[in-house]
Amino acid sequence: MKLLFELSGENPTLPYAEIECVASVTDTRPQVAVAECPVPTAARRLAMTQVVLEYLGECAPDISSFRHLLSDLSITTDQPFAGRAKLVHEGCQEKNSCSQREFERLIGTMITGPVQLINPVEEYRAILSQDRCYFGRVLYRIDRGAYNERNPGKREFFHPGVMMPRMARTLVNLSCAEAGTTMLDPFCGTGGILIEAEMLGLRAVGSDFDPLMIRGSKENVKEGNLLLADTTRLPVKDCSVGAVVTDFPYGQSVCIKKADTMERLYHDALEECNRVLVPGHRAIVVTHRDISEIANQHMNVLQHHTQRVHKSLTRYILVLRK
Repeated sequence: MKLLFELSGENPTLPYAEIECVASVTDTRPQVAVAECPVPTAARRLAMTQVVLEYLGECAPDISSFRHLLSDLSITTDQPFAGRAKLVHEGCQEKNSCSQREFERLIGTMITGPVQLINPVEEYRAILSQDRCYFGRVLYRIDRGAYNERNPGKREFFHPGVMMPRMARTLVNLSCAEAGTTMLDPFCGTGGILIEAEMLGLRAVGSDFDPLMIRGSKENVKEGNLLLADTTRLPVKDCSVGAVVTDFPYGQSVCIKKADTMERLYHDALEECNRVLVPGHRAIVVTHRDISEIANQHMNVLQHHTQRVHKSLTRYILVLRK
């Protein structure tokens, strides 16, 4: 099924890459993606998508073109519906070519059916971004508030500097791991990535060399398998893990046993991740600096993303494949 994704603007590249876990992207604009999705309900797992729509068509971002599109579609519905339009901040290159109200008015007048602006049963949306106007019918809204409810500060065990749930979910999605797959986080910390993996039906396995983190993770992660282990020497069989998703330590730490430098840690940990990973599968690693050259010695680097957390921390996210 051809879907239209209205994306969050929190990162310039991650929202598009995340869609790959459920669909094949065919077209993009700022905060918009079009993709072929064999199982539309799977899109509910996405963290950086706001709205998922059935793709109905597209045109130039002007009223005349949109009128012709609606006329060609000739939509009729028995359900109370509303029309909405969103003008992406980078869209509508000609200042006077776009009017949100005009687009919404056209939807309301050119679709045959009962209009109901408050709590409609159906919603049709026009998304105007750069040189295109995309049009679709809303299928799902991603409950982004649910991620706030899982804020790390609300967990049984908390440690400063942990990753927020929305980013943790995005990383798990980047691995393209499906339900039932074994996913390993060899630097599991407080278990945030494992929690998101469990919610997607993955078999979550976490390890850490710090006993405090393992004890704390057991309070946060109810079903996961947790191991007190050196990441550079994991008690895991060769080629037995379907995905690796982890956030590397950001500095010299007591939880690093074998590696006496961060450089050595990166090499040894990536070598071990490569050993346990099933051939052809993905490892998602997050670091505080770009380690693409090191990673490329162990696996193929498929993607490179950055996320600015604050002025003194930028995360580097690598998508690797064995």
